[in-house]
Amino acid sequence: MMLPMNDAASRKNAIAAVLLAALGYFVDIYDLILFSIVRVASLRDIGVAPEAMMDTGLLLINMQMAGMLLGGLLWGILGDKKGRLSVLFGSIAMYSVANIANGFVHSVPAYAAWRFIAGVGLAGELGAGITLVCELMPKETRGYGTMIVAGVGIAGGVVAGLVGDWFGWRNAYFIGGAMGLALLTLRVGVYESGIFDKVMKAKDVRRGDFFMLFSTPDRVRRYLSCIALGIPVWFVIGILATFAPEFGKALEMPVLPTGSRAVMWLYAGCALGDFASGGLSQVLRSRKKAALVFVGATAVTCAVYLNLRGAALTPFYITCGALGFFSGYWAVFVTIASEQFGTNIRATATTTVPNFVRGSLVGVSALFQLLKPGQGIIGSAALVGTLCFALALLSLLGLRETFGKDLDYLEPHM
Repeated sequence: MMLPMNDAASRKNAIAAVLLAALGYFVDIYDLILFSIVRVASLRDIGVAPEAMMDTGLLLINMQMAGMLLGGLLWGILGDKKGRLSVLFGSIAMYSVANIANGFVHSVPAYAAWRFIAGVGLAGELGAGITLVCELMPKETRGYGTMIVAGVGIAGGVVAGLVGDWFGWRNAYFIGGAMGLALLTLRVGVYESGIFDKVMKAKDVRRGDFFMLFSTPDRVRRYLSCIALGIPVWFVIGILATFAPEFGKALEMPVLPTGSRAVMWLYAGCALGDFASGGLSQVLRSRKKAALVFVGATAVTCAVYLNLRGAALTPFYITCGALGFFSGYWAVFVTIASEQFGTNIRATATTTVPNFVRGSLVGVSALFQLLKPGQGIIGSAALVGTLCFALALLSLLGLRETFGKDLDYLEPHM
């Protein structure tokens, strides 16, 4: 694939940035998913009683999520104040060290502390990487760059499943940390965005001000619409795939699926879907149309999933893969978020949006649990899913079409 650039040096820098961001996101997703893969084995090994497995697991997941919400704000603001590249490497370094430390834990408090620190680190890589790639790539082809970042990155979830099964939970954490630290050697040859450098040199420009996102009704609408657009992705991951055994039981499947296998097939589909959605946005020359196609297809596939009564494992896992493929519009989603805002708050928006989407799973799961006693697991999922998809489709009305948009501009102070 050709990436037309103004000169050879710019072209080389853009390619290096895409490679670094893609590999960084690969390790990011590997770590993000790894706890779900090794949860039972790791908690059993450090002495957690069987009856406390679920509560302890929820504690550790919540600690990781709390770290990601805090990290989203921290890294986003730093990305606009100090630079995209410094945040990219800083976040990789943090979650790599935390990964290695997780391999040494022998108690729940230590495990929780390092999952929190890992969460802070994990929150920064995607936003910084996508922002850097968007600003370095030509405006007509940057969708290909973000497509590669998201598609390669999502494959980290598949590798996490395989490594967790084959090498044991401690070694799986060590491998993740080692991969991250190895990425730091790629610092040579990657340079900061020229668009950001120009803003850094300008006087009287407010950068990295999170509250600027709420200073006008138009910005609030764009920002909340970006978040709403991504919520169905985490409904699929956090509810349908994570609780696959429970859904299998409710669907009266003869052999119940496992959560780890459902998540692995889902992420395999997501990796392909990110390439497809990113490519479609380039072919259609429209981010919004590509998002509309994939959100609609995800909704239809969710309906199929919830009606697989008596299905065998093979069609169930195939449906999980299809769910992953159509919910793999993450590449388009993060590109839209990055292209919606000016250079002075672009990293803040691009970093906080996906982390707030991940954080929305707390509210989605709470509503799911609230409705479950009266509606059952299938009815509850159908109602919550309908709400998530309705919000996502409505959000497209509040977003500007950004394909081919020049990103060299500032958001005015208000």
